[in-house]
Amino acid sequence: MNVLAIDTSNDVLGLSVVKAGVVAGEIMTNVKKNHSIRLMPAIDQLMRDTQTKPEELDRIAVAHGPGSYTGVRIGLTTAKTMAWSLGIPVVAISSLEALASQGRLFSAYICPFFDARRGLVYTGLYDPKMNAVKEETNLHMTDWLASLKELETPVLFLSQDVSLHKEVIEEYLGEQAVIPDASYHYPSPSYLALAAMEKEPAPLHDLVPNYLRIPEAEAKWLAQQEKQ
Repeated sequence: MNVLAIDTSNDVLGLSVVKAGVVAGEIMTNVKKNHSIRLMPAIDQLMRDTQTKPEELDRIAVAHGPGSYTGVRIGLTTAKTMAWSLGIPVVAISSLEALASQGRLFSAYICPFFDARRGLVYTGLYDPKMNAVKEETNLHMTDWLASLKELETPVLFLSQDVSLHKEVIEEYLGEQAVIPDASYHYPSPSYLALAAMEKEPAPLHDLVPNYLRIPEAEAKWLAQQEKQ
């Protein structure tokens, strides 16, 4: 099976081509640039470098959020458009699960998270086999940490935003918190591709962003409607 993986759900742009379970190529950048401008040229370059023709792809994997609203839409729209034109399925995978895969060799629980501003985070809790121990949620980091403390077990924290929350994590959990080196905090698109080989694709038109909360503009509009 040949899989193209796409992740533009956060600052990292990640692409991978996996052929028959072997990683043929991977592109990762962590720069604040517009994914909409860079994505298709990067896909073209990776396909050329790995000598992969579009018609040789069997499926496309995409991280469908949570994360940047715009980034999620770019990745999902690109994946669905390519899949539709090629007549192949798309497997949408949580961006949190994709990040949690970086810690699958850790022996206890894995907590991926993304900063959601105002003290909030998008987060979830996984075991090393990528089973959800706690469902993905959007809540205040201190509330989340209080619930993790009750587990009384080590927790591996993974996040591109770890520096924003490191102090409060260590304050709440002390030695219970495990924070690894920088390289572990950025999701490898190869894990996304490999995970997609083990999951059943959903109907193409049923694939929607996994925002975990509605965009602020929509929330304000709904609030205005309720006042009318």
